[in-house]
Amino acid sequence: MEASTTPIDEQEPVVTDNDHASLVKLKRHELEQMKDRFAKLLLGEDMSGGSKGVSSALALSNAITNLAASAFGEQHKLAPMPEDRKKRWRREVGWLLSVTDYVVEFVASQQTSKGGSNMEVMTTKQRSDLRMNIPALKKLDAMLIGCLANFKNQNQFWYVSKDADESEKGVQRSDKWWLPTVKVPPEGLSEESRKWMQHQKDCVNQVLKASMAINAEILAEMEIPENYIDNLPKNGRESLGDTIYKNITVDLFDPAQFLSTMDLSTELTVLDLKNKIEASIVIWKRKMNQKDSKSSWSSSIVSMEKRELFEDRAETILLLLKQQFPGLPQSSLEISKIESNNNVGHAILESYSRVLESLANTVMNRIEDVLYADKVAQDPSLVAKKRTMSTRGVLDESNGQVSGQTPDQTPTRSPTSMTLSDVMGWSVDDQTTSSASSPNVEDKETEKYQSKSAKILARTKNSYMEKLEAYKLRSPTTRH
Repeated sequence: MEASTTPIDEQEPVVTDNDHASLVKLKRHELEQMKDRFAKLLLGEDMSGGSKGVSSALALSNAITNLAASAFGEQHKLAPMPEDRKKRWRREVGWLLSVTDYVVEFVASQQTSKGGSNMEVMTTKQRSDLRMNIPALKKLDAMLIGCLANFKNQNQFWYVSKDADESEKGVQRSDKWWLPTVKVPPEGLSEESRKWMQHQKDCVNQVLKASMAINAEILAEMEIPENYIDNLPKNGRESLGDTIYKNITVDLFDPAQFLSTMDLSTELTVLDLKNKIEASIVIWKRKMNQKDSKSSWSSSIVSMEKRELFEDRAETILLLLKQQFPGLPQSSLEISKIESNNNVGHAILESYSRVLESLANTVMNRIEDVLYADKVAQDPSLVAKKRTMSTRGVLDESNGQVSGQTPDQTPTRSPTSMTLSDVMGWSVDDQTTSSASSPNVEDKETEKYQSKSAKILARTKNSYMEKLEAYKLRSPTTRH
Protein backbone atom coordinates (compact mmCIF):
# COMPACT_ATOMS: atom_id res chain seq x y z
CA MET A 1 0.00 0.00 0.00
CA GLU A 2 1.48 3.33 -1.11
CA ALA A 3 1.98 6.11 1.44
CA SER A 4 -0.02 9.29 1.04
CA THR A 5 1.79 11.99 -0.90
CA THR A 6 -0.50 14.86 0.23
CA PRO A 7 1.47 17.48 2.22
CA ILE A 8 0.52 17.68 5.88
CA ASP A 9 -0.68 21.33 5.74
CA GLU A 10 -2.90 20.55 2.72
CA GLN A 11 -4.70 17.64 4.36
CA GLU A 12 -8.22 18.29 5.62
CA PRO A 13 -8.39 18.79 9.40
CA VAL A 14 -9.83 15.93 11.38
CA VAL A 15 -13.06 16.86 13.19
CA THR A 16 -13.46 14.91 16.42
CA ASP A 17 -16.68 14.21 18.30
CA ASN A 18 -15.67 16.79 20.90
CA ASP A 19 -15.23 19.46 18.21
CA HIS A 20 -18.62 18.62 16.74
CA ALA A 21 -20.28 18.83 20.16
CA SER A 22 -18.65 22.21 20.82
CA LEU A 23 -19.84 23.50 17.45
CA VAL A 24 -23.41 22.36 18.13
CA LYS A 25 -23.29 23.98 21.56
CA LEU A 26 -22.03 27.24 20.04
CA LYS A 27 -24.78 27.23 17.40
CA ARG A 28 -27.40 26.66 20.07
CA HIS A 29 -25.99 29.53 22.12
CA GLU A 30 -26.13 31.86 19.09
CA LEU A 31 -29.68 30.72 18.36
CA GLU A 32 -30.76 31.54 21.90
CA GLN A 33 -29.07 34.93 21.61
CA MET A 34 -30.93 35.65 18.36
CA LYS A 35 -34.26 34.63 19.94
CA ASP A 36 -33.65 36.95 22.90
CA ARG A 37 -32.67 39.81 20.60
CA PHE A 38 -35.79 39.53 18.43
CA ALA A 39 -38.03 39.03 21.47
CA LYS A 40 -36.77 42.34 22.82
CA LEU A 41 -37.37 44.01 19.46
CA LEU A 42 -40.92 42.62 19.21
CA LEU A 43 -41.69 43.97 22.69
CA GLY A 44 -40.35 47.39 21.73
CA GLU A 45 -37.53 47.16 24.31
CA ASP A 46 -40.08 46.79 27.11
CA MET A 47 -39.34 43.31 28.46
CA SER A 48 -42.16 43.63 31.01
CA GLY A 49 -44.66 43.31 28.17
CA GLY A 50 -46.32 46.57 29.19
CA SER A 51 -47.28 49.59 27.15
CA LYS A 52 -43.99 51.47 27.48
CA GLY A 53 -42.41 49.89 24.41
CA VAL A 54 -41.28 51.94 21.43
CA SER A 55 -42.14 51.30 17.79
CA SER A 56 -40.44 48.45 15.92
CA ALA A 57 -38.62 50.98 13.72
CA LEU A 58 -37.14 52.84 16.70
CA ALA A 59 -36.30 49.57 18.47
CA LEU A 60 -34.31 48.41 15.42
CA SER A 61 -32.60 51.78 15.13
CA ASN A 62 -31.58 51.70 18.80
CA ALA A 63 -30.41 48.09 18.49
CA ILE A 64 -28.02 48.90 15.61
CA THR A 65 -26.75 52.02 17.40
CA ASN A 66 -26.11 50.16 20.68
CA LEU A 67 -24.50 47.21 18.90
CA ALA A 68 -22.07 49.52 17.09
CA ALA A 69 -21.21 51.30 20.34
CA SER A 70 -20.37 48.02 22.07
CA ALA A 71 -18.52 46.54 19.09
CA PHE A 72 -16.41 49.51 18.01
CA GLY A 73 -16.10 51.54 21.20
CA GLU A 74 -14.46 54.94 20.88
CA GLN A 75 -11.64 53.72 18.60
CA HIS A 76 -8.81 55.47 20.42
CA LYS A 77 -6.12 53.88 18.24
CA LEU A 78 -5.49 52.75 14.69
CA ALA A 79 -5.52 49.00 15.16
CA PRO A 80 -7.36 45.97 13.74
CA MET A 81 -10.71 45.20 15.29
CA PRO A 82 -10.41 42.29 17.77
CA GLU A 83 -11.50 39.05 16.12
CA ASP A 84 -14.18 38.22 18.68
CA ARG A 85 -15.77 41.65 18.40
CA LYS A 86 -15.56 41.54 14.62
CA LYS A 87 -17.37 38.20 14.52
CA ARG A 88 -19.98 39.45 16.98
CA TRP A 89 -20.58 42.61 14.94
CA ARG A 90 -20.97 40.74 11.65
CA ARG A 91 -23.21 38.09 13.21
CA GLU A 92 -25.55 40.40 15.12
CA VAL A 93 -25.77 43.17 12.53
CA GLY A 94 -26.65 40.39 10.06
CA TRP A 95 -29.57 39.41 12.29
CA LEU A 96 -30.87 42.97 12.37
CA LEU A 97 -30.40 43.53 8.63
CA SER A 98 -32.25 40.28 7.85
CA VAL A 99 -35.48 42.11 8.72
CA THR A 100 -35.16 44.05 5.45
CA ASP A 101 -35.59 40.80 3.47
CA TYR A 102 -39.27 40.93 4.40
CA VAL A 103 -39.85 44.62 3.66
CA VAL A 104 -41.30 44.17 0.17
CA GLU A 105 -43.29 45.96 -2.50
CA PHE A 106 -45.58 44.67 -5.26
CA VAL A 107 -44.16 44.68 -8.79
CA ALA A 108 -45.71 43.60 -12.08
CA SER A 109 -44.40 40.35 -13.50
CA GLN A 110 -45.15 38.29 -16.61
CA GLN A 111 -46.33 34.73 -16.05
CA THR A 112 -47.14 32.02 -18.58
CA SER A 113 -50.21 29.90 -17.90
CA LYS A 114 -50.53 26.17 -18.65
CA GLY A 115 -52.39 27.02 -21.83
CA GLY A 116 -49.43 29.05 -23.09
CA SER A 117 -50.97 32.51 -22.70
CA ASN A 118 -49.08 35.31 -21.01
CA MET A 119 -50.58 37.24 -18.14
CA GLU A 120 -49.39 40.00 -15.86
CA VAL A 121 -49.42 39.21 -12.15
CA MET A 122 -48.24 41.11 -9.09
CA THR A 123 -45.35 39.56 -7.18
CA THR A 124 -43.42 40.70 -4.11
CA LYS A 125 -39.88 42.02 -4.27
CA GLN A 126 -37.62 43.63 -1.68
CA ARG A 127 -38.24 47.37 -1.58
CA SER A 128 -36.10 49.18 -4.13
CA ASP A 129 -34.31 51.54 -1.69
CA LEU A 130 -33.32 48.59 0.51
CA ARG A 131 -32.27 46.49 -2.47
CA MET A 132 -29.97 49.32 -3.56
CA ASN A 133 -28.60 50.63 -0.25
CA ILE A 134 -28.18 47.57 1.99
CA PRO A 135 -25.53 45.90 -0.26
CA ALA A 136 -23.76 49.27 -0.60
CA LEU A 137 -23.65 49.77 3.17
CA LYS A 138 -22.38 46.21 3.68
CA LYS A 139 -19.52 46.93 1.28
CA LEU A 140 -18.71 50.18 3.08
CA ASP A 141 -18.76 48.26 6.35
CA ALA A 142 -16.31 45.66 5.01
CA MET A 143 -14.06 48.35 3.53
CA LEU A 144 -13.87 50.23 6.83
CA ILE A 145 -13.04 47.13 8.87
CA GLY A 146 -10.54 46.18 6.16
CA CYS A 147 -8.83 49.57 6.44
CA LEU A 148 -8.45 49.07 10.21
CA ALA A 149 -7.03 45.60 9.58
CA ASN A 150 -4.33 47.18 7.40
CA PHE A 151 -2.70 48.68 10.50
CA LYS A 152 -1.72 45.25 11.84
CA ASN A 153 2.00 44.92 12.52
CA GLN A 154 2.80 48.47 11.43
CA ASN A 155 5.89 49.87 13.21
CA GLN A 156 6.13 53.43 11.88
CA PHE A 157 4.16 54.98 14.74
CA TRP A 158 3.00 53.95 18.19
CA TYR A 159 0.85 55.24 21.05
CA VAL A 160 1.85 56.44 24.50
CA SER A 161 -0.55 56.28 27.44
CA LYS A 162 -1.99 59.54 28.74
CA ASP A 163 -0.54 58.64 32.15
CA ALA A 164 3.04 58.50 30.85
CA ASP A 165 5.67 61.04 31.84
CA GLU A 166 5.71 64.30 29.91
CA SER A 167 9.13 63.46 28.48
CA GLU A 168 7.78 60.18 27.03
CA LYS A 169 4.52 61.51 25.63
CA GLY A 170 4.00 62.03 21.94
CA VAL A 171 2.06 64.66 19.99
CA GLN A 172 -1.58 65.48 20.74
CA ARG A 173 -3.34 67.13 17.78
CA SER A 174 -6.63 67.72 19.59
CA ASP A 175 -7.65 68.92 23.02
CA LYS A 176 -9.02 65.50 23.98
CA TRP A 177 -6.56 64.79 26.76
CA TRP A 178 -7.92 61.28 27.41
CA LEU A 179 -6.72 59.99 24.04
CA PRO A 180 -3.28 58.36 23.89
CA THR A 181 -0.64 60.51 22.22
CA VAL A 182 1.06 59.54 18.96
CA LYS A 183 4.81 59.07 18.57
CA VAL A 184 6.73 58.66 15.34
CA PRO A 185 10.48 58.23 14.73
CA PRO A 186 12.53 61.43 15.33
CA GLU A 187 12.87 62.00 11.60
CA GLY A 188 9.17 61.30 10.98
CA LEU A 189 7.54 58.66 8.82
CA SER A 190 9.35 57.20 5.86
CA GLU A 191 8.22 58.45 2.45
CA GLU A 192 6.67 55.06 1.66
CA SER A 193 4.73 54.98 4.96
CA ARG A 194 3.62 58.58 4.54
CA LYS A 195 2.13 57.80 1.13
CA TRP A 196 0.51 54.66 2.51
CA MET A 197 -1.06 56.61 5.40
CA GLN A 198 -2.42 59.18 2.96
CA HIS A 199 -3.89 56.39 0.86
CA GLN A 200 -5.60 54.90 3.93
CA LYS A 201 -7.01 58.33 4.68
CA ASP A 202 -8.37 58.61 1.14
CA CYS A 203 -10.04 55.19 1.40
CA VAL A 204 -11.71 56.04 4.72
CA ASN A 205 -12.71 59.43 3.36
CA GLN A 206 -14.62 57.77 0.53
CA VAL A 207 -16.45 55.56 3.02
CA LEU A 208 -17.30 58.67 5.06
CA LYS A 209 -18.70 60.57 2.09
CA ALA A 210 -20.73 57.64 0.75
CA SER A 211 -22.29 56.88 4.16
CA MET A 212 -23.01 60.60 4.67
CA ALA A 213 -24.78 60.77 1.31
CA ILE A 214 -26.94 57.72 2.06
CA ASN A 215 -27.79 58.97 5.55
CA ALA A 216 -28.72 62.43 4.28
CA GLU A 217 -30.90 60.94 1.56
CA ILE A 218 -32.82 58.73 4.01
CA LEU A 219 -33.30 61.55 6.53
CA ALA A 220 -34.64 63.78 3.75
CA GLU A 221 -37.26 61.14 2.91
CA MET A 222 -38.51 60.86 6.50
CA GLU A 223 -41.59 62.88 7.37
CA ILE A 224 -41.31 65.84 9.71
CA PRO A 225 -43.23 64.99 12.92
CA GLU A 226 -46.16 67.14 13.90
CA ASN A 227 -44.82 67.64 17.42
CA TYR A 228 -41.67 69.24 15.94
CA ILE A 229 -43.77 71.57 13.78
CA ASP A 230 -46.01 72.51 16.70
CA ASN A 231 -43.01 73.76 18.67
CA LEU A 232 -41.66 75.94 15.87
CA PRO A 233 -41.92 79.74 15.91
CA LYS A 234 -44.28 81.22 13.36
CA ASN A 235 -41.62 82.97 11.29
CA GLY A 236 -38.00 82.56 10.29
CA ARG A 237 -36.80 85.75 11.99
CA GLU A 238 -37.95 84.48 15.38
CA SER A 239 -36.24 81.14 14.81
CA LEU A 240 -32.91 82.57 13.64
CA GLY A 241 -32.71 85.69 15.77
CA ASP A 242 -32.33 89.21 14.43
CA THR A 243 -28.58 89.04 13.77
CA ILE A 244 -28.54 85.78 11.80
CA TYR A 245 -31.75 86.71 9.97
CA LYS A 246 -30.27 90.02 8.81
CA ASN A 247 -27.08 88.32 7.63
CA ILE A 248 -29.07 85.79 5.57
CA THR A 249 -31.46 88.33 4.05
CA VAL A 250 -28.90 90.91 2.91
CA ASP A 251 -28.86 91.82 -0.77
CA LEU A 252 -25.33 90.55 -1.39
CA PHE A 253 -25.08 87.20 0.37
CA ASP A 254 -21.88 85.17 0.63
CA PRO A 255 -22.07 81.85 2.56
CA ALA A 256 -18.36 81.93 3.41
CA GLN A 257 -18.64 85.46 4.75
CA PHE A 258 -21.72 84.46 6.74
CA LEU A 259 -19.94 81.52 8.40
CA SER A 260 -16.89 83.67 9.19
CA THR A 261 -19.12 85.93 11.31
CA MET A 262 -20.63 83.02 13.28
CA ASP A 263 -19.23 81.57 16.49
CA LEU A 264 -18.16 78.05 15.47
CA SER A 265 -15.66 77.53 18.28
CA THR A 266 -17.45 74.65 19.99
CA GLU A 267 -19.61 71.71 19.05
CA LEU A 268 -22.57 73.21 20.92
CA THR A 269 -22.49 76.51 19.03
CA VAL A 270 -22.31 74.77 15.65
CA LEU A 271 -25.16 72.44 16.60
CA ASP A 272 -27.23 75.39 17.80
CA LEU A 273 -26.71 77.15 14.47
CA LYS A 274 -27.68 73.98 12.61
CA ASN A 275 -30.88 73.67 14.67
CA LYS A 276 -31.84 77.26 13.91
CA ILE A 277 -31.12 76.91 10.20
CA GLU A 278 -33.12 73.68 9.89
CA ALA A 279 -36.06 75.17 11.80
CA SER A 280 -36.11 78.23 9.53
CA ILE A 281 -36.03 76.01 6.41
CA VAL A 282 -39.05 74.05 7.66
CA ILE A 283 -40.91 77.28 8.45
CA TRP A 284 -40.23 78.85 5.04
CA LYS A 285 -41.14 75.66 3.18
CA ARG A 286 -44.43 75.38 5.05
CA LYS A 287 -45.25 79.00 4.31
CA MET A 288 -44.55 78.47 0.61
CA ASN A 289 -46.68 75.31 0.49
CA GLN A 290 -49.47 76.53 2.77
CA LYS A 291 -52.69 76.87 0.78
CA ASP A 292 -54.95 77.93 3.63
CA SER A 293 -54.80 81.72 3.55
CA LYS A 294 -56.45 81.93 6.98
CA SER A 295 -53.67 79.91 8.62
CA SER A 296 -51.14 81.73 10.78
CA TRP A 297 -48.41 79.98 8.78
CA SER A 298 -49.38 81.79 5.60
CA SER A 299 -49.75 85.30 7.01
CA SER A 300 -46.51 87.18 6.27
CA ILE A 301 -45.32 90.36 4.65
CA VAL A 302 -42.41 88.56 2.95
CA SER A 303 -43.06 87.72 -0.70
CA MET A 304 -42.95 84.17 -2.01
CA GLU A 305 -39.89 84.92 -4.17
CA LYS A 306 -37.87 86.32 -1.27
CA ARG A 307 -38.88 83.48 1.00
CA GLU A 308 -37.72 80.99 -1.61
CA LEU A 309 -34.42 82.86 -1.91
CA PHE A 310 -33.91 82.84 1.87
CA GLU A 311 -34.70 79.15 2.04
CA ASP A 312 -32.17 78.49 -0.73
CA ARG A 313 -29.50 80.39 1.19
CA ALA A 314 -30.29 78.50 4.39
CA GLU A 315 -29.95 75.18 2.55
CA THR A 316 -26.55 76.30 1.25
CA ILE A 317 -25.35 77.11 4.77
CA LEU A 318 -26.66 73.78 6.04
CA LEU A 319 -24.76 71.87 3.34
CA LEU A 320 -21.55 73.72 4.19
CA LEU A 321 -21.96 72.95 7.89
CA LYS A 322 -22.51 69.25 7.20
CA GLN A 323 -19.43 69.15 4.98
CA GLN A 324 -17.21 71.06 7.37
CA PHE A 325 -18.28 69.23 10.53
CA PRO A 326 -19.05 65.59 9.63
CA GLY A 327 -18.77 64.47 13.28
CA LEU A 328 -21.51 66.80 14.49
CA PRO A 329 -24.21 65.22 16.71
CA GLN A 330 -27.74 64.88 15.40
CA SER A 331 -29.88 67.98 15.26
CA SER A 332 -33.27 68.40 16.92
CA LEU A 333 -35.02 67.80 13.60
CA GLU A 334 -33.06 64.61 12.91
CA ILE A 335 -33.69 63.24 16.41
CA SER A 336 -37.38 64.06 16.10
CA LYS A 337 -37.59 62.30 12.72
CA ILE A 338 -35.85 59.17 14.01
CA GLU A 339 -37.97 58.93 17.16
CA SER A 340 -41.26 59.41 15.30
CA ASN A 341 -40.39 57.28 12.27
CA ASN A 342 -42.47 54.10 11.81
CA ASN A 343 -40.85 52.96 8.57
CA VAL A 344 -38.71 49.93 9.44
CA GLY A 345 -36.70 50.12 6.22
CA HIS A 346 -35.83 53.77 6.73
CA ALA A 347 -34.91 53.13 10.37
CA ILE A 348 -32.41 50.41 9.46
CA LEU A 349 -30.84 52.36 6.59
CA GLU A 350 -30.54 55.53 8.67
CA SER A 351 -29.00 53.89 11.74
CA TYR A 352 -26.64 51.63 9.76
CA SER A 353 -25.34 54.50 7.61
CA ARG A 354 -25.06 56.73 10.70
CA VAL A 355 -22.88 54.31 12.69
CA LEU A 356 -20.63 53.77 9.64
CA GLU A 357 -20.38 57.53 9.16
CA SER A 358 -19.46 57.98 12.82
CA LEU A 359 -16.81 55.25 12.76
CA ALA A 360 -15.32 56.49 9.49
CA ASN A 361 -15.10 60.03 10.89
CA THR A 362 -13.33 58.74 14.02
CA VAL A 363 -10.85 56.68 12.00
CA MET A 364 -10.19 59.72 9.80
CA ASN A 365 -9.30 61.72 12.89
CA ARG A 366 -6.99 59.01 14.21
CA ILE A 367 -5.18 59.00 10.84
CA GLU A 368 -4.98 62.80 11.00
CA ASP A 369 -3.35 62.45 14.44
CA VAL A 370 -0.56 60.34 12.96
CA LEU A 371 -0.04 62.65 9.97
CA TYR A 372 0.08 65.66 12.31
CA ALA A 373 2.70 63.93 14.51
CA ASP A 374 4.71 63.31 11.34
CA LYS A 375 4.53 67.00 10.39
CA VAL A 376 5.59 68.04 13.89
CA ALA A 377 8.58 65.70 13.66
CA GLN A 378 9.61 67.49 10.46
CA ASP A 379 8.80 70.96 11.79
CA PRO A 380 8.66 71.17 15.64
CA SER A 381 7.62 74.83 15.45
CA LEU A 382 4.09 73.67 14.52
CA VAL A 383 3.40 72.81 18.16
CA ALA A 384 4.24 76.34 19.27
CA LYS A 385 2.15 77.81 16.46
CA LYS A 386 -0.79 75.64 17.42
CA ARG A 387 -0.64 76.84 21.02
CA THR A 388 -0.56 80.52 20.10
CA MET A 389 -3.06 80.64 17.27
CA SER A 390 -6.79 80.98 17.86
CA THR A 391 -8.81 77.77 17.58
CA ARG A 392 -12.04 79.56 16.77
CA GLY A 393 -14.10 77.61 14.28
CA VAL A 394 -12.31 74.28 14.67
CA LEU A 395 -13.96 71.22 16.19
CA ASP A 396 -11.81 68.38 17.41
CA GLU A 397 -13.70 65.65 15.59
CA SER A 398 -14.04 67.53 12.30
CA ASN A 399 -11.80 68.28 9.37
CA GLY A 400 -11.88 72.00 10.28
CA GLN A 401 -12.26 73.88 7.02
CA VAL A 402 -13.32 77.21 8.52
CA SER A 403 -11.44 80.19 9.93
CA GLY A 404 -8.90 79.47 12.64
CA GLN A 405 -7.61 76.24 11.14
CA THR A 406 -4.58 74.42 12.41
CA PRO A 407 -1.52 74.43 10.14
CA ASP A 408 -2.29 71.02 8.64
CA GLN A 409 -5.70 72.02 7.38
CA THR A 410 -6.74 73.47 4.05
CA PRO A 411 -8.99 76.55 3.86
CA THR A 412 -12.32 76.29 2.15
CA ARG A 413 -12.62 77.89 -1.26
CA SER A 414 -15.10 80.66 -1.82
CA PRO A 415 -18.58 79.22 -2.53
CA THR A 416 -18.87 81.57 -5.49
CA SER A 417 -16.74 79.10 -7.47
CA MET A 418 -18.07 75.90 -5.90
CA THR A 419 -20.27 73.24 -7.34
CA LEU A 420 -22.29 70.80 -5.31
CA SER A 421 -19.73 68.08 -6.07
CA ASP A 422 -16.99 70.28 -4.61
CA VAL A 423 -18.84 70.83 -1.37
CA MET A 424 -19.78 67.19 -0.88
CA GLY A 425 -16.27 66.16 -1.98
CA TRP A 426 -17.40 63.74 -4.68
CA SER A 427 -14.54 62.91 -7.02
CA VAL A 428 -14.99 59.38 -8.29
CA ASP A 429 -12.84 59.71 -11.37
CA ASP A 430 -9.77 60.59 -9.31
CA GLN A 431 -9.91 57.51 -7.14
CA THR A 432 -7.98 55.27 -9.51
CA THR A 433 -5.37 57.78 -10.65
CA SER A 434 -2.94 57.29 -7.78
CA SER A 435 -2.13 54.29 -5.65
CA ALA A 436 0.63 54.20 -3.05
CA SER A 437 2.37 50.96 -2.26
CA SER A 438 2.00 49.66 1.27
CA PRO A 439 4.35 47.52 3.33
CA ASN A 440 1.37 45.69 4.77
CA VAL A 441 -1.24 45.68 2.00
CA GLU A 442 -1.15 43.97 -1.37
CA ASP A 443 -1.83 45.99 -4.53
CA LYS A 444 -4.85 43.84 -5.34
CA GLU A 445 -6.45 44.70 -2.01
CA THR A 446 -5.85 48.40 -2.64
CA GLU A 447 -7.45 48.24 -6.09
CA LYS A 448 -10.43 46.33 -4.64
CA TYR A 449 -11.11 49.06 -2.08
CA GLN A 450 -10.83 51.80 -4.69
CA SER A 451 -13.14 50.12 -7.21
CA LYS A 452 -15.79 49.37 -4.59
CA SER A 453 -15.65 52.91 -3.25
CA ALA A 454 -15.91 54.42 -6.72
CA LYS A 455 -18.98 52.34 -7.60
CA ILE A 456 -20.79 53.18 -4.38
CA LEU A 457 -19.99 56.88 -4.65
CA ALA A 458 -21.10 56.95 -8.28
CA ARG A 459 -24.53 55.68 -7.27
CA THR A 460 -25.01 57.66 -4.06
CA LYS A 461 -23.82 60.96 -5.46
CA ASN A 462 -26.18 60.78 -8.45
CA SER A 463 -29.30 60.15 -6.37
CA TYR A 464 -28.35 62.71 -3.74
CA MET A 465 -27.38 65.38 -6.24
CA GLU A 466 -30.70 65.03 -8.04
CA LYS A 467 -32.49 65.94 -4.82
CA LEU A 468 -30.18 68.89 -4.13
CA GLU A 469 -29.72 70.17 -7.66
CA ALA A 470 -31.60 73.35 -6.79
CA TYR A 471 -28.96 74.37 -4.25
CA LYS A 472 -26.31 75.78 -6.57
CA LEU A 473 -23.46 76.92 -4.40
CA ARG A 474 -22.81 80.26 -6.06
CA SER A 475 -23.55 83.70 -4.84
CA PRO A 476 -27.21 84.66 -5.51
CA THR A 477 -25.95 87.81 -7.22
CA THR A 478 -24.73 85.62 -10.07
CA ARG A 479 -28.10 83.93 -10.43
CA HIS A 480 -30.66 86.75 -10.01
